[in-house]
Amino acid sequence: MILKSQVEWALHCCAILSGLPEGRYLSTKALAELHGLPKEYLSKALQSLSQAGLVDTTLGPSGGYRLAKGPADITFLDIVEAVEGKSRTFVCNNIRDNNPCLAKNQRSRGTCAVARIMWEADEAWREKLRSITLADLGEMLAEETPAALWKATFAWVSDRAG
Repeated sequence: MILKSQVEWALHCCAILSGLPEGRYLSTKALAELHGLPKEYLSKALQSLSQAGLVDTTLGPSGGYRLAKGPADITFLDIVEAVEGKSRTFVCNNIRDNNPCLAKNQRSRGTCAVARIMWEADEAWREKLRSITLADLGEMLAEETPAALWKATFAWVSDRAG
């Protein structure tokens, strides 16, 4: 399975937005610059997050994006589904019914084992993403990111937040 690049972008942007002070917004331009991304394409990912109710947006010179909920209330799955949609990653077309050894008009019964296994794997993947919040990510990043880089990044963000 290959997810759109926008999923990565959205996750990183939400990680940054989770550290914004109350009432502050960060522009698409600043988020694009921070991550080295094309603003026009990043804008689409941010719009998906807005439509899903994960980020609030405001217009104007100090406008931009901020989380619509607390970091503990937004999961990785929320973000992935905002960008990719909620449909299953595997679609069963029941090709086993194309088997030339089947009697004429005979069709398979029940869900095939391939589909069941793939759907179980999809649900396990979704459950893992559902179990990790932006607050969890923030804790991981705080532990793994060198302190000087962490401080410099949030100073850079604060200087650009409206």
